Amino acid sequence: MDEDRSGWFIYSFVARGTMVLAEYTEFTGNFPSIAAHCLQKLPSSNSKFAYSCDQHIFNFLVNDGYAYCVVAKESAPKHVSVAFLERLKADFRKRYGGGKADTAPAKSLNKEFGPVIKEHMQYIIDYAEEIEKLLKVKAQVSEIKSIMLDNIEKTVDRGEKINDLEEKTTDLRNQAQDFKKQGQRVRKKMWLQNMKIKLVVLSTLLILVLIIWLSVCHGFNCTKKDHN
Repeated sequence: MDEDRSGWFIYSFVARGTMVLAEYTEFTGNFPSIAAHCLQKLPSSNSKFAYSCDQHIFNFLVNDGYAYCVVAKESAPKHVSVAFLERLKADFRKRYGGGKADTAPAKSLNKEFGPVIKEHMQYIIDYAEEIEKLLKVKAQVSEIKSIMLDNIEKTVDRGEKINDLEEKTTDLRNQAQDFKKQGQRVRKKMWLQNMKIKLVVLSTLLILVLIIWLSVCHGFNCTKKDHN
């Protein structure tokens, strides 16, 4: 399963209008040209689009004049690609919103934002299961809201007592809060796992620095002064 996940995302870019500002891929192929061709035909309205070609899905998210794209294998779940685009959009807007992205030349942000695209790809792949759980919680909350509105409408039609309506509303609100707490627990778990990874990397770097120091100095002799 992990091997399948590692190849989910093939190519990604961020564009202003039809001009690609930053892109990332580890593969070779004609998907950049196909994605650029699709980009030329995208509507300017804020929305999501997906096109299928050569067993790949070209996913697009258009928002406020910018287009976010990820080319994924057909085996990649749709909600995973959507989650990646939403995460990519949020980070790009946070870094460049109202700034140099509005006037940046084509592919001028490759060097600084290309590696960021790669990081987001890996993050979504690593936490695909947790993301799916969060989406299910959101769907359940949305369903509860729909049921609550439907019950209110039926209650008004039948002329039930207001006290009965309040009790039903309270029960539904409690269910929504339970689902919200479940989502918070999942997000906390993802954060803790991310911190563990960072601590392992930091510890490894410190050990490497210590090993290099000891090998160069033949122990701790570097700190000793030579007396004649």
